[in-house]
Amino acid sequence: MSAQLLDGKAIAADIREQLKTQVAARVAAGRRRPGLVVVLVGDNPASQVYVRNKRNACEQVGFQSELLRLPADTGEDELLTVVDGLNARDDVDGILVQLPLPDQINADTITERILPTKDVDGFHPYNVGRLVLRQPLLRPCTPRGVMTMLARTGIDLVGKDAVIVGQSNIVGRPMFLELLMARCTVTVCHSKTRDLAGKLRAADIVVAAMGCATLRPGRLGQAGGGRDRRRHQPPGGRQPVRRCRHRPGQRDRRLDHPGAGRGRPDDGGDAVGKHPAGRRTAR
Repeated sequence: MSAQLLDGKAIAADIREQLKTQVAARVAAGRRRPGLVVVLVGDNPASQVYVRNKRNACEQVGFQSELLRLPADTGEDELLTVVDGLNARDDVDGILVQLPLPDQINADTITERILPTKDVDGFHPYNVGRLVLRQPLLRPCTPRGVMTMLARTGIDLVGKDAVIVGQSNIVGRPMFLELLMARCTVTVCHSKTRDLAGKLRAADIVVAAMGCATLRPGRLGQAGGGRDRRRHQPPGGRQPVRRCRHRPGQRDRRLDHPGAGRGRPDDGGDAVGKHPAGRRTAR
């Protein structure tokens, strides 16, 4: 079977056009625009790119977007107060606190303070728990984006063998739940997995959730790096595969790191794992 290139940018553009039409109809009916507030603490360059992309997406579909910038020395209690205020606002349908947060702030504490109905990242334990129970509400957006891209292929996923490389809370674990809900047989690989290359060769679907868009195949499975690269390439011949920019010996940490799988900040959606759409529409 020849490889199929999934164009995330094209899918994103199509979904945004649909959302734009829905928002316009909503406004024409006299209802307010959906509202998203992004909270950015500090001046992390990568986070600023993520935030800019999210605000641009909101503008394209007609959402009301707001950016709250807080200094890097903001305390946890101060940020919790900000979240409480956003929870109470009727004009705010989605709250997104951009990660990573400064060291003095516990990200889990902040995530759990956001109302589950406004948790557009899908990280709140309530939303993750509903996904486990096959009763999803707001779903972690990167795995949901992968499922959206797979749905566009028209391929029946039932019974397919799927391998996920990476077990982060952000991508790997919810990705497992999404594929399981689609009736795939799912294997999650991590730094202690044996014969990774063999598992990849046997898979029908491979999701790379290591926080890197491309990785030399031999590095994915240190023993037996002869994985069939054609499975991962667009038609028309081979293309260079770039190395991840990390030092030798860091592979284990990248596969197991809680934040692995977020992708590069300038990733326009071509890599599997970038959410192609936006968030939920306000009720």
